[in-house]
Amino acid sequence: MPRIGMSVILLLLMVTISISSYSQDEFPVLSGPYLGQKPPGLIPQIFAPGIVSIKDRFEGAISFSPALDEVYFSVDSQDRKTSVYFSKIKDDQWTPIKKVSFTQGEKDEELHPFVSPNGKRIYFTAVSSDLSDPRIWYVDRLEDSWSRAIELDSPINDNKVFFPNQAKNGDLYYFNISAFKTYYAPNRHGRFPETKQLAIEFGDHAFISPNQDYLVVTGRNREDESRKDRDIYVYFKTQDGTWTQPVNLGKTINSDFNEKGPRISHDGKYLFFGRDERDGERGFGDIYWVSTKLIENLKPDL
Repeated sequence: MPRIGMSVILLLLMVTISISSYSQDEFPVLSGPYLGQKPPGLIPQIFAPGIVSIKDRFEGAISFSPALDEVYFSVDSQDRKTSVYFSKIKDDQWTPIKKVSFTQGEKDEELHPFVSPNGKRIYFTAVSSDLSDPRIWYVDRLEDSWSRAIELDSPINDNKVFFPNQAKNGDLYYFNISAFKTYYAPNRHGRFPETKQLAIEFGDHAFISPNQDYLVVTGRNREDESRKDRDIYVYFKTQDGTWTQPVNLGKTINSDFNEKGPRISHDGKYLFFGRDERDGERGFGDIYWVSTKLIENLKPDL
């Protein structure tokens, strides 16, 4: 099993910085799905500029509930610790964005929130400040709140892991930092007693499509050896269950900056991703979204 340096773990755990909590008077009136934002086409658009995507900080790893009435995403707070923030629809309007602490301080940082396909659970990564123990945790939905946070009881957590996400059938996908490979755990009546490595060529921060027909990952640009930035690639599943060669999503998605944390909406219509623009005019980074038709247009004849 390869040794993973702390610098690599830091890179892989990096998501978003500092977000202010709005008062009800300051927060804009927003209604409708996706915080009332106009859906994008084939050209990526910054998601919720000035509300979620704010200049001079990182935002990332965003997840909406299946009913599109809640949103969770991770940001770094002013003390540089990553936390989860959220908003939900109440009385037909989105509430001001606020921080939530699922582990109630038991863990120093919480990141990569993912609302399950049935909306009844949120999986997330929890880690101590020294980054020695990234594991997958979850909370279950109560009547109008969430349960206490629970570390997932599964062989998944026998290793250092992060970036949990689920297909529609409940299979849980994640990145195994210890092995530096993407794995998944088949859903067995809500439990995950076994894990399987995905037979893909490369990539981390893997996210499965709802129907498991394709997988998006991030990885260093492989088409130009002189480049060190990270791009988003897609693998398509073939009829025999194997995966195609990785396909770069192209210049419409991938810039000369780092693209990161790809996520597909529960309805399969939109790809969300982060773009690390440290040297750009917009500051440190924003969340973008784009129609998944762009991915469908890249699918080969299988």
